[in-house]
Amino acid sequence: MELSMAVLGAGMQGTASGYDFARFGASRVLMLDVDPARARASADRINALVGRAVATHGAVDARDGSAVTRCLAGVRCVLSGAPYRLNEGLARAALAAGSSFGDLGGNTDVVLRELALDPEARAQGVSLVPDLGLAPGMGNTLAVYCMNQVEGPRHVHVRCGGLPQTPRPPLDYKLVFSVEGLTNEYFGEAVYLQGGRRVTVDTFDALEKVSWEGVGELEAFSTSGGTSTCPWTFEGKLDTYDYKTLRYPGHHARVKLLKDLGFLDLEAVDLGGTRVVPRELFHALARKHLDFPEDRDLVLLRVVCEGARERFTAEILDRHDEATGFTAMERTTGFPAAIVCLMMARGEVPPGAHPLEKAVDPARFVAELGLRGITLRERREPL
Repeated sequence: MELSMAVLGAGMQGTASGYDFARFGASRVLMLDVDPARARASADRINALVGRAVATHGAVDARDGSAVTRCLAGVRCVLSGAPYRLNEGLARAALAAGSSFGDLGGNTDVVLRELALDPEARAQGVSLVPDLGLAPGMGNTLAVYCMNQVEGPRHVHVRCGGLPQTPRPPLDYKLVFSVEGLTNEYFGEAVYLQGGRRVTVDTFDALEKVSWEGVGELEAFSTSGGTSTCPWTFEGKLDTYDYKTLRYPGHHARVKLLKDLGFLDLEAVDLGGTRVVPRELFHALARKHLDFPEDRDLVLLRVVCEGARERFTAEILDRHDEATGFTAMERTTGFPAAIVCLMMARGEVPPGAHPLEKAVDPARFVAELGLRGITLRERREPL
């Protein structure tokens, strides 16, 4: 089967997904970016890693839907690694081209608007599945996997974090994905299930301590977007579904102070006659002070499901891959997204727009992770 795949946004995670497409069956991988040099570098890197000329490149502005549609002619499925705010328009552009569509998501309001495109996707005979990265994304798929392992699942807890292997000041953190995505998670509200009903929780609430073998003591707190559509899907079926971000101790207090002082706000303030958006200032400073390109990272993901009589836990600890140069965050974001997009491209996801937790077989997904060197550590305990 000719399998032409595309990636919109040839950055860190997008390149990892393109590499995965090339490794696992794509006959052609089109890397698209507004910056032609970045698209070329991404395609060249993929070709060098897989040892064949499978990746091509092109330039397109993701804000120009008509141009995106033209670029996607003949593409079976496209993954958006573009900023989340562009994903609804990109989904429409993909549908117009007759391409299935996935994205790295991160903003549930945008995802809900994408899922409303279900009639258009069905009419075109293609699939649309948003929020395919690490969290939201793989964490939600593994939640369903864990739910399937126990009788009478009641409570699901997802804990996830991308961290430097060696923390350093000022925040014991390094940028492992876009700073815009980071502040999107840190601001606003999280959606949980509590007592079987959907509730909203402010970000940076519900602080807890977490221990992780081989890493040490961590802290976890509420951030937005991580649960994605699961609170809607499982309302009335689960008592609890929550998600928290993992960080090294002390990060919560430092960033919450900045948040409380308004450094993540989007409303411009007057500064000597100049209108300045606090979050944009924070982004500029974070790129300067939190970018440690030589430092290695790790990703932690723990999903716990409690049922009627037992608790089932699935854990991932992934580290920077020296062989390919992909970071842990690139691997655990880009590879899971590619797995689902390849499923869509092969017709394994029915036409229409689907929330991830309903779209794929979680056991098959876990098997595909194993082929990529990302394995689960599982344990079962009586309650």
